[in-house]
Amino acid sequence: MECKPFGGNVILFGGDFRQILPVIPKGTITMIVNAYLNSSYIWRYCQVLKLTENMRLRVGRQETYLKEIKEFAEWILELGDRLLGEQNNDEVDIEIPDDLLIHDQVNPISSLISFTYPDANKFLWDLTYFQQRAILALTNEVVDSINKDC
Repeated sequence: MECKPFGGNVILFGGDFRQILPVIPKGTITMIVNAYLNSSYIWRYCQVLKLTENMRLRVGRQETYLKEIKEFAEWILELGDRLLGEQNNDEVDIEIPDDLLIHDQVNPISSLISFTYPDANKFLWDLTYFQQRAILALTNEVVDSINKDC
């Protein structure tokens, strides 16, 4: 009798697995990569289905804005598929597009806040204004720094 994962039941895993990073306390890069779902023994039992159309791009927005979103989405996918950059020993050097960089070297956090939340004081009571914007941070220290500057 063959032992099947999950007792032979169909399980649906959803999401972009490049964005769902495993948490390995004090783990090395090798340990983290080996903990990905597609490194698991159950991966051979999985059937991968891919979405082919970005539904966010179908929402009625200005054509120039849609083009920017599409270009950014394609860049992110190339980054996730490791199609960008040049190999440099065990690392890859990736050129970040200029429009994604913060050029303010004196106060980059304030610049980021101003860019992400322009005229925030005018929209304090507009929940959709804040639902459509976010600043992602890697550590609580960065979050504290951003909150201090707000």
